[in-house]
Amino acid sequence: MIKQKIVTNLWFDTEALEAAEFYCSIFPNSRIVDKLYYNDANPDRVGTVLTVNFELDGQLFTAINGGPEFKFDEAISLLVNCETQSEIDYYWDALTKDGEEVVCGWLKDKFGLSWQISPIQLEVLLKETDKEGVKRVSECMYGMKKLIINELMDAYQNENLRI
Repeated sequence: MIKQKIVTNLWFDTEALEAAEFYCSIFPNSRIVDKLYYNDANPDRVGTVLTVNFELDGQLFTAINGGPEFKFDEAISLLVNCETQSEIDYYWDALTKDGEEVVCGWLKDKFGLSWQISPIQLEVLLKETDKEGVKRVSECMYGMKKLIINELMDAYQNENLRI
C-alpha cells in the first residue's frame, strides 16, 4: 500500500477513470493503482467508478466521480517542471490535445484541469539580481502561451530587446 501523507484529489463528473488513464499515458513511471466502485448506498451509480487512485511519475493522486456540482478553475493548477524545450513541447502537445492553450505556460486539458508547463530555467532567471533582465524575462513570458526557453534566455541577456 502506498502511503503518502497529502494526496491531491481531483473531482470529475463521470470522467475520473478516463482522466487517470489519459494522464498515466502522458507521464513516465505512471500507473493506475486501484479503483473503488459505487455500492448500494448510491443506487443511481452502483457499479460505476467512484474513485481512481493513480500515480504520475511516483506522485499519488485520487480522481473521484462526484457528479456535475463542481468544475475545475484556475485557482488550482498542476505544475510540471521541465529541463528541456523538447520536454516542454512534449507535455504541452499532449495536455493541450482537445484542450486549450492559455498564457504564460498555462493550459487547460480536455477535462478542464489547469496545468503549468514551465522550464526550470525560468525560476532561475526570475531570481537573478539584474532587475531589468528579470523585467525583460517577465515581459517575454507574458507574451507567450507555450514557454520557449531560448526566447526567455535571450530576453534576459539582450538589454536592447524590445518586447
